[in-house]
Amino acid sequence: MVIKSVFLVLIISVFFACSSLERKQNQPEEDFKIIGYVAGYENFDPAKIDAGKLTHLNYAFANIVDGNVQFELATDKAKIESVMALKKQNPDLKILYSIGGWVWSDQFSNIAAYAQSREKFAKSAVKLMKTHGFDGIDIDWEFPGQRAEDNIFRPSDKENFTLLLGELRKQLEIETKVDNKHYLLSIAAATDQEYINHTDLKKAHQYLDFVNLMCYDFYNGWFYQTGHHANLYPSKEEKFGGNSISESVDKFLKTGVPAKKLILGVPFYGRKWEKVTPVNNGLYQSALTGSAIVSSWEIAAELKSGKFQELYDDAAKASYLWNAQDNIFISYETPKEIALKTAFIKQKKLGGAMFWEYSLDNKQELLNKLYQSAGQTRQRN
Repeated sequence: MVIKSVFLVLIISVFFACSSLERKQNQPEEDFKIIGYVAGYENFDPAKIDAGKLTHLNYAFANIVDGNVQFELATDKAKIESVMALKKQNPDLKILYSIGGWVWSDQFSNIAAYAQSREKFAKSAVKLMKTHGFDGIDIDWEFPGQRAEDNIFRPSDKENFTLLLGELRKQLEIETKVDNKHYLLSIAAATDQEYINHTDLKKAHQYLDFVNLMCYDFYNGWFYQTGHHANLYPSKEEKFGGNSISESVDKFLKTGVPAKKLILGVPFYGRKWEKVTPVNNGLYQSALTGSAIVSSWEIAAELKSGKFQELYDDAAKASYLWNAQDNIFISYETPKEIALKTAFIKQKKLGGAMFWEYSLDNKQELLNKLYQSAGQTRQRN
């Protein structure tokens, strides 16, 4: 009986040890952040978000009006309540709100230019954060010192950008002393050399918890030429320069931003060009239109039409589609690219992955692969 009892204990111990190992292998690593953006303007119910697969969520966007920060959409209040309710599903989830974006970055240069307006902005941003119960603030200034949609910009943006982040951190620290809670501050950053030239990230990163690298739209709506919009490595097919994730990450590391603060952004959408020159399956060819954003679920529908050929650039590690009948080219993301980029993040010892945008993912196919590829226990920050 004693021998049987010992044997039974050993069997049970092995079972629980294996179960524990399996759980660890199927969850993200302790220090691997998975940050998802959710856009308030999309026709999407945030209550459908699978919060257990995220460590952080950024609600986008708030606008700058008369130097203050405010939400502009009639649906924001209800959607923010739905977002905050996700903490019942995942109590460790950190929820930030993002200010600016492509359309609402027009006033950043003005408010960053003067100490008084920086303080007014920062206090307003923190007040809005506290009102809704957010865990931090994300700044999406597109772009300091450069023309974007209709933004004001000036040469002093480079220095003022750092000063603005410093003021935000100052105001957040005031709340930290009151609440005994660390409030997060992050930015969304473009990944080309011009962005690096017009910012001083070596100084600015001291105020930031992490930097979300927008590693997509390398070929975008302004380009009347097709190309990979989120390729991991340079393409041998690219004849006129270009960009890639590996090159961008190396540039940011050279600025002095610690690797663990860099979050690699991946797109949950593709880029579609029409009336493309029918050469080389449409890759790196001129088009009569700029590219349009297409969601992952729209791409899945296009594939069902049977008109598209699925192609792969092995050097760039990028998938693309070619419709020879209608001369349509699509650069897009598949689970294969997600797995490769997750491995790259680990290789470079980066802080994790970010994606734009939750509602664009087809049946959570890309998020599921990201979560699975991330590997072990969820990060608790």
